[in-house]
Formats: sequence, C-alpha cells, structure tokens
Amino acid sequence: MATSSKAKNKTVRLASGRKRARQDVVLNAANTSLRSRFRTVVKNVLKAVGGGDKAKAGETFKSAQSVIDSVADKGIFHKNKAARLKSRLAAKVKALSLAA
Repeated sequence: MATSSKAKNKTVRLASGRKRARQDVVLNAANTSLRSRFRTVVKNVLKAVGGGDKAKAGETFKSAQSVIDSVADKGIFHKNKAARLKSRLAAKVKALSLAA
C-alpha cells in the first residue's frame, strides 16, 4: 500500500490529534526536503566521477559527507546506511584519482 500526498484526510476529533496532524505535515515537508538534498549531493558526486574530473569529484565528495551525516543524524535513514554510502562514494573517488 503506497502512501501518497493525496491520501484520504480523516477528520480527527481530539485536539491533540489535530495538532499531531498539523505537525506531521510540517515534519513530512522537512524530511522530504532533506531527502531530496541528500539525493542531489550523491548524484553530483557520481556525475563528477563519471565525468572523470577528479578535482571536482573530491570537492563534491567533501561537501556530500557533511550532508549525508547530517541527514543520518536527523534520523531520515540509519547511520550504517550513511557510512555505507560514504564508503562507496569514497572508493569511487579514490579509484578515479588512482586511474589518472
């Protein structure tokens, strides 16, 4: 069952439930933004590696590390996933610099 932004809006009766629903909308938007930012920096590193530009790949990887860590710290995904992704990106950047 996939959730969508056009999910049925059920009327919540309790005030605490209504507040929770309002908070969920804000948190969902924040998490979506962070996830998008994360995907963008990973894509930028992969583009730089694919293009063979080792200086740009190194720079984008350095900036990507902090974004990946911050997203993992906020609980968007697990810390081990962040470590795995950073390791794989580092290996690609390193392979690029060794090949040149």
